[in-house]
Amino acid sequence: MKGLLFVVLLLLPSTQCFAENLKDSLRNIEAEWASIYYSVPKSKQGAAYVQLLDKTASLARQYPNAAEPIFWQAVLKATYADHQDAFSALSAIQEARDLLIKALKIDPETMSGSAYVTLGTLYYMVPKWPISFGDDDAAKQMLETALKINPDSLDANYFYGEFLLLHNKPNDAAIYFKKASAAPVRTEQLYADNQLKAEARLALENAQQRKISGQKGIFLSLFNSASAK
Repeated sequence: MKGLLFVVLLLLPSTQCFAENLKDSLRNIEAEWASIYYSVPKSKQGAAYVQLLDKTASLARQYPNAAEPIFWQAVLKATYADHQDAFSALSAIQEARDLLIKALKIDPETMSGSAYVTLGTLYYMVPKWPISFGDDDAAKQMLETALKINPDSLDANYFYGEFLLLHNKPNDAAIYFKKASAAPVRTEQLYADNQLKAEARLALENAQQRKISGQKGIFLSLFNSASAK
């Protein structure tokens, strides 16, 4: 039986085996990221992100032509920035931006548009020049590109809604928060998607009450103070 299984594996195209291994590894990285972000105490998140970033960097070296591991490196660097001092965080965010651009050059529709969502979110969250690369026009372009790729995307609708709300457009924001609240969750990202849907419902209530959120979303609240210096 073991010998037969070995022969079957030999007959499978090697690219298919690699694809399955990559897919499983990406699913594990996503699940671990969500667990850290939503469940691990804040004081312990930094070390956990560093360990997961090492795993993701190793996966990116193993699959140099795959955009997804590069995308997750960017997400982890951006999320970990919230646990660093302002100078180190700015450097990490710039590295995250460069990684996202690299991933999009490999595959413009990687992660069904999520790379554009993440890049657009960075553009509107970080300080503008000369402190960093913040750019509202670029953010709008990236988020709208993500919506063209995947109009029903939970994260694209949520973060475009947040972008509009931060620019004092609560009525427009409510449209996208409502779509995010109704968006289907992905089975491979069930936990993270359910958490974001809960945030979308709360954001919808805030938008309907014409309240502008003081929360800087999923990555970088520390830049509220950094940009004021």
